This record gives sequence, C-alpha cells and structure tokens, in this order.
Amino acid sequence: MSTPSAPVKIRLGTRSSQLALAQSTWVGSRLEEKSSGGLKVEFEMIRTKGDKLRHLSLTKLDDKGFFTKEIEQALLDKRVDIAVHSYKDMPTESPAGLDIGSLPWREDPADLLLIHPEAYSPGENGFPIKQGGTVGTGSVRRQVQLLEARPDLLLSDLRGNVPTRIEKLREGRFDAIVLAAAGVARLGLDLSDLRVHRLDPTKFIPAPAQGIVAVQMREGDAEIRAYLETIHEPEIAVAARVERHFLSLVEGGCNLPLGAWAEPLGTGEMCLHVMVGQKGWAPGEPIDIERASVVGNEPESLAWTALQLIRDRRGGAVWGRTTQVSHSQPGRVLVTATEQVGRGQA
Repeated sequence: MSTPSAPVKIRLGTRSSQLALAQSTWVGSRLEEKSSGGLKVEFEMIRTKGDKLRHLSLTKLDDKGFFTKEIEQALLDKRVDIAVHSYKDMPTESPAGLDIGSLPWREDPADLLLIHPEAYSPGENGFPIKQGGTVGTGSVRRQVQLLEARPDLLLSDLRGNVPTRIEKLREGRFDAIVLAAAGVARLGLDLSDLRVHRLDPTKFIPAPAQGIVAVQMREGDAEIRAYLETIHEPEIAVAARVERHFLSLVEGGCNLPLGAWAEPLGTGEMCLHVMVGQKGWAPGEPIDIERASVVGNEPESLAWTALQLIRDRRGGAVWGRTTQVSHSQPGRVLVTATEQVGRGQA
C-alpha cells in the first residue's frame, strides 16, 4: 500500500499588521482549500519601510514601493514563494523577475467616514461632521476631496494600523477619520460606538485598486502560477487593469491627489470615475481638482480617454460638456466631463 505524499509547501511573505495578516490568512486558506489537501501554506512576516517609518506623513514621501519593496526582495531572493499585498500599495510595474499571479478578492472599494458621536452633525453637504471639525487622514487624495466639499474642516495627519487609528478617534483626538471600507470589513471590527458614513465612490473617488488583494510571484514559476490561477477572479482583474492603467498614464506618486474606480454596470461595460489634483498640494493651498467619468468596455481605452479629457480641459477646452469619443480600439466609449471644481481656500 503506497504512502500518501506530503503536501506541497508554499512560503507566503506578508507584512505583520493585522490587516495584512487577515488578507494573507484568507489567501492561504483559499489556496489550501482549492488544492484539496495537496498544499500547505507557511507564513513569513516581513517589515517594510512603511512599517518602520510610521511617524512620517505619507504626503511627504514619494516612494512608490513604500509597503512592498522588502517583500518583493524576499521573493527575488527565494526566501518566500508568493507575497500578498494590498494592490493599491503596489507600483504600477512589478520589478524585473516578478509578476502578479492572482487577484482573488475585492472588498467594497469605497472610503468610510468614521465620526465621533459628539461630532456628528447630519447634513453638512454629505459629510455629517460638525462645523470646523478635525478629520484625521494621511492621504492627500482624501484631503483634497474633503476640503472640496467642506472647506471649514481642519485636517490632521493620521498614521498607524487600522485599529490604532480607530482608537485615536475614540479617544477624542479627532472628530472623524477616513479609512478604506475594505480594511474595516476584513478585520471584522465593531464600530457600534461610532457613526459610520460610507462615502459614495462615484463622488469621493477611491485610490486605484482600493480593496483588491494581489498575490505576487516569481516569473516562470509554473507550479506556483497553477496554484494561484485556482483563486484568480477575472472580473476583478479587468477593473484593476483599468484603474491601474490610469495611474500609470498619470505617473502619480504619494503626493499626487489621484483616484480611479471602475464601476461595473452589469452590461459588460464599466464606468471609470477619475479625479486628479495638483501634485505636491498641501492644506492651506487652493483646491484644484479635475474629474471625469468614462463609459466603455476596453480597459486601455477607458483610462486613456479619461486622461485625455482631463488634459484637454487643462489646456483650455470647454468645461462641463458631454462628448462622444471614437477609438481605434473596438468598443463604445462615452465620456462625461464634470464641471470644474470651484477653487476655495482650505
């Protein structure tokens, strides 16, 4: 009688934050489940530059691999076989020798406004925070969109993992904070003592690929790729391709206010919502945001058309118009340009 063979072992590299571990544990469990006992996933915790420099504001940094470089190096050195990342933290191009093997999971891409009960004020232009309230966020994208609607708000930098940020809100150090809905959902946090307001992602546009988990691997590793393909979700991959292609075209960094969300329409098409602000913007400077929404079914066409619309408007084209745009690539592309955002002092 033959002895059953031992499961194949895969070493998974991950950051050690609660959110990173929750995502990595989910990926590991899914891989083991799909292999029907033929796979065993082991975890290796890796500290990144972003973990080591928690005291620095992300708006003062322009490092596109802030939360990924050390993990990617571990992959290249063959200390791990796969790595799990929040896709929004990854540069638009993988280092030579690495590739994305799977995009298995996307939570709600929206941002959440978590409000201290004493600072809650219904109405207020869709942001129910008391007048002059202090909002914590380290994201320049979130900052400009907050001040666009509520120039009375005061902004304060916020770093730390998700539970730490929420605890600072509970302590009264902020009147409200902004977090990704995906992180809150993945951690299963109890927020019953706070006011939770979901920000409409068609208006308060999230970061490209927000809510998407990516699994990275070494190029040419056919065995690993075969395992990762069992948990890959093609629909998520298409949305990510649109959003990250727009990011690549704009060449944004941490100090460029930029958002992109590919909204599925249920018809085989998507509506790409984008926003771009001024690179290097800081609180106290005028708010200057361009927005556009593009409908179609070709990822590269959607991203390219949205960017061209914004560039045309920057060059003095007519504001607030709806344009039918033809493309050499197949598929319908309908562009809707929003009105120019009013410029007000923060």
